[in-house]
Amino acid sequence: QFAAGTYLAAGTVHLKSGVTIQLDKGSTITGSSSGYDKAEDNKWDKYQDYGHSHFHNAMFYGDNVENVSFTGEGTIDGGGHLITGNPKDGQADKIISITHCKNLTLSGITLKRGGHFAALINGCDGVTSDKLNISTASDRDGWNIISTTNVHITNITDAANDDALVFKSDYALGAKLPNGHVTVNNAKLSAKCCNALMFGSETCGDFTDYDFQDIQITGAGKSGLGMVSMDGAVISDVHYKNITLSGTASPITQKVGTRKRCGNSPGVGKIHDITYENITGTNAGSYSPTLWGEAGANQISNVTFTNVNLTLPGGKGTMSTGVPSNDPKDYNPKSIGTRPAYGWYIHNANNIKFVDSSVRFSKDDGRPAVIANTGSALTFDHFTAQKGSKSPSDLLFQSVTGYCVTASQNTSGGALRIGNTGSTSSC
Repeated sequence: QFAAGTYLAAGTVHLKSGVTIQLDKGSTITGSSSGYDKAEDNKWDKYQDYGHSHFHNAMFYGDNVENVSFTGEGTIDGGGHLITGNPKDGQADKIISITHCKNLTLSGITLKRGGHFAALINGCDGVTSDKLNISTASDRDGWNIISTTNVHITNITDAANDDALVFKSDYALGAKLPNGHVTVNNAKLSAKCCNALMFGSETCGDFTDYDFQDIQITGAGKSGLGMVSMDGAVISDVHYKNITLSGTASPITQKVGTRKRCGNSPGVGKIHDITYENITGTNAGSYSPTLWGEAGANQISNVTFTNVNLTLPGGKGTMSTGVPSNDPKDYNPKSIGTRPAYGWYIHNANNIKFVDSSVRFSKDDGRPAVIANTGSALTFDHFTAQKGSKSPSDLLFQSVTGYCVTASQNTSGGALRIGNTGSTSSC
């Protein structure tokens, strides 16, 4: 137990099972500039970034531990000494680093100036967090939860520079491991350069059963709600509800890529059975909300948007409606070229539904509100789109089998203008 006061961590603290780090109000553990454990060798380090591949070089490190808790109202502060890049011997790049754990608690405390990561956990089962505060906006990531199951997070505030709250599955432990059975409620998230609430980019093992509710996102230099499968993972049964987004470069992005940076011969992944309900996005950046699947069996499928209302920047003129360029090995929203729709761009997707939803722009735009290219069973029910004064159509379907637009209108109450190229209506 640490009573009020300031304490210096002169090296790596090795965690054991059954240990509670209790930080009373007014207490601070501060990191030093040297004296930490050397990064261990990892024969699988080619499959993920350096920081994800090494765990010993941290302020607090544990492996194969059970019932470890960080609780109280105090602070663990890297003190500006933790490294945001690849640390040298004796340096650390993370505050908390735990692998192969069971029953981990991170509650009440503040983690700040974490270097590369405030917290990095991998291969864990049973994680509980309430009222955790992460402040890494001056360095890099907030909390990376990797290859971990049964996670329950409530009342988290996480302001990061890189990714804020991110779920990943890499090959750092030498296997494709499961992920899922996760709830996140009442969260305040922001990420200056990167992603606020994210799946990936490391995506080796499958992800299933995630529930995100009552979340406020106030910045993301990449995606606000991001979901990518780059390394063969299947991502399914994920549900977002009651979320506000502002200041995101892209409010919502889903992408299936073909990076395949994972051991054990990964194939191409899938994204399916995802729902978004009661989502409001404003003050967005230049990357239109996007669903981008791969061809054939790797299309994105079974995604429903209910009461999802996004205001996009607009401001562009009429342009070609051809498929934009794409780097299939890059997860960043900018890896897809300028979308020819100011609102939703949907490519290689089937069974996608928009219900009681809308897109608007801040400045008049010459592009359609929505373009769907190559897919099937797309439904727009009570969908509202703002009409660009020079746009060729409001909804444009290209090579789509079975689209249906019902009870939908533009923001002035008029009928939506529907474009059709090689597509069939199912209404």
